[in-house]
Amino acid sequence: MKRRIIEIDEEKCTGCGICADACHEGAIGMVDGKAKLLRDDYCDGLGDCLPTCPTGAIRFVEREAAAYDEAAVKANMAKKKGACPSGGCPGTVSQTIHRDPAPETYARSVSRLQNFPVQIKLAPVKAPYFDGAKLLIAADCTAYAYARFHEDFIRGKVTLVGCPKLDGVDYSEKLTQILENNDIQSVTVVRMIVPCCGGLEFAVKKALQQSGKFIPWQVVTVGIDGNISD
Repeated sequence: MKRRIIEIDEEKCTGCGICADACHEGAIGMVDGKAKLLRDDYCDGLGDCLPTCPTGAIRFVEREAAAYDEAAVKANMAKKKGACPSGGCPGTVSQTIHRDPAPETYARSVSRLQNFPVQIKLAPVKAPYFDGAKLLIAADCTAYAYARFHEDFIRGKVTLVGCPKLDGVDYSEKLTQILENNDIQSVTVVRMIVPCCGGLEFAVKKALQQSGKFIPWQVVTVGIDGNISD
């Protein structure tokens, strides 16, 4: 039958995983870091995922597709229940990480934070500490996953943090204003390996392009185990 169904542009998809969470039917999943329509008969054609996509990678098309199968959707969702309740995003999978206990002589860490607020949504567009700053833009979870976060990343940098999945916003406009209005020397992005963190990396890349400035930048990816991923 010919009906309305979603289509995902892989070139525009950043792998943020927001659409997978928004799809109540489990029709969208993350495959190799990209959003995919898993089965035609899982898509109800209502488009809950469309307004959530920060890059406009999802649209409606009219094509031959299997009819929406509510029974199949319920069976699939029941199968997935408990493993990943928010639609298949690896960033929401419960995991226990076993570590060796730290020695009693473990040195007390010293905070290297030199600015506040640090949340992207709360940070001012222009502040004295931005002038000549090396900017660190980090996903919220990275500071908890990476043990030496203050020493290896925050030290000597102005820090901004955020989570595009939880905040549900496109940070690129705010970050563009910060880059345009200040003398930023470099940008370091620290993200988790999970696909939803791709939204943060995409926002920084977009902001750098929109600012019209040539600013050296790099991306560091932290694994769930706390190690730097190649």
